[in-house]
Amino acid sequence: MKHKKREIKLGSDKDHSKALLVNLVSSLLFYEEILTTEARAKEAARFAEKMISLAKKGSLSHRRNVLKFIREKKVVRKLFSAIAPRYKERNGGYTRVIKVGYRKGDNALMCKVKLV
Repeated sequence: MKHKKREIKLGSDKDHSKALLVNLVSSLLFYEEILTTEARAKEAARFAEKMISLAKKGSLSHRRNVLKFIREKKVVRKLFSAIAPRYKERNGGYTRVIKVGYRKGDNALMCKVKLV
């Protein structure tokens, strides 16, 4: 049974979806704003929230847990040194998904994901 299993396929198999999600979250944390489709934006925001929550705790084990998901060390360094201290007093809600409009080619709903 698949009760309470939240997993969006994002148009491909599991490995490709995970790689896509890792790249989206890395770009979001590095550039602090990305433009993508609605389903991808919601998933990227969900995982970015988890990474920021881990970074707020700031211990070595939390850094290693983040490095399991995000492989780029410069992104993790920015997350722990610049982004996490910014949200020290905030209890969740670190990202915002803003609907921008429809893409011209396939009419997919585009969203901008920002760090608040």
